[in-house]
Amino acid sequence: MAPSPTRPVSRRDRPAKPALNREAIVAAAVRLLRTEGLERLTMRRLAATLDTGAASLYVYFRSTEQLHSALLDALLGDVELSPVASDGPWRERLARVVDSYTAVLFEYPSVARLSVFTRPSGPHGLQLFEALLALLDEGGVAPGAAAWGVDLIVQYATSTAAEHSSRDEQPGTAEEERDLARSLAELAPDTHPHLYRLRSALLSGEGRARFHWGLDVILSGLADPDAGGRAGALDPASETSGP
Repeated sequence: MAPSPTRPVSRRDRPAKPALNREAIVAAAVRLLRTEGLERLTMRRLAATLDTGAASLYVYFRSTEQLHSALLDALLGDVELSPVASDGPWRERLARVVDSYTAVLFEYPSVARLSVFTRPSGPHGLQLFEALLALLDEGGVAPGAAAWGVDLIVQYATSTAAEHSSRDEQPGTAEEERDLARSLAELAPDTHPHLYRLRSALLSGEGRARFHWGLDVILSGLADPDAGGRAGALDPASETSGP
């Protein structure tokens, strides 16, 4: 008996594809990031996972950079902002928010490096800045100093996460650190007096301890009553104000 011919599947019999929108695209980008990394997150690759053409994605995102910005903002939704409304010293609570922010970047090293060049401007990024500004205001930081200082805090946390993620992925990092230690140990006090005197301190301290020390230095400067004046007497209400 001859086999029955295969009946072609009508378009009407196929399940409808989910509607394409910004939220669906970003969600797919996050899944692709987690399974394959940022390096494979291209418009073409993302379009294939959504069963569409790359041209369809450009309707929602003009460039890969704009997609990356939206992806970063989606990840910032994992930053823990509850310390803003909790009890305790404002500096400690701000440090907890910043720690949560860096934890997100540490989880995705490629995104940590991306964030150095991408300013968070989506809803989650704005919530992060709002939370930090609320804590700075609670600490009595002058408005002008807070306006510039919040950017400094995020830049410090971002660059620290990017540096550590890059070094963690480089196989020669441990050897580089040993080379630096040997170089410092071989210094002569008459040619490099300051390096010689501080050679042990330069390499001391755990990573998070040094990070928190740097953050505290920034906050101490911002909490200085004169910090607003040194920031250029910034008037937050002025349309021409800005760094």
